[in-house]
Amino acid sequence: MILAIMRQRARFLRTTLLIAALGVPFVAGGCVYRMAIQQGNYLDPAQVSQVQVGMTPSQVRFLLGTPMLPDAFDAERWDYLYYLKIGRLKDPQQQRLTIRFDDDKVATIENQGIDAPPAVSDAAAPAAAAAASDPG
Repeated sequence: MILAIMRQRARFLRTTLLIAALGVPFVAGGCVYRMAIQQGNYLDPAQVSQVQVGMTPSQVRFLLGTPMLPDAFDAERWDYLYYLKIGRLKDPQQQRLTIRFDDDKVATIENQGIDAPPAVSDAAAPAAAAAASDPG
């Protein structure tokens, strides 16, 4: 009788330990920190909107910085890429700006995923200009 009780307790202890050993990784798996992955050139929409056809490469480099992917076969094409992945459930944010030059002047601008900067309304423009020029 005592032997049967001891076997039953041992079986219960083994089952409990097995459940705990298998269950802890599942519970702890949701508590793992996932670092944000950021690659490429972050492009400010206000700066991107300033790039215009006819600019020189040095003017574009001043506004946007050095391109992420210099094309070894086509020096007339600059690609600015940006990729941001936060966590594991959200879709990554991807941006691509391709600038093509012709005779050292911007010929075309291809914008994928870079939103336009927020517009300043006509009523807010004088107030913003006054705030920017106010030294104090």
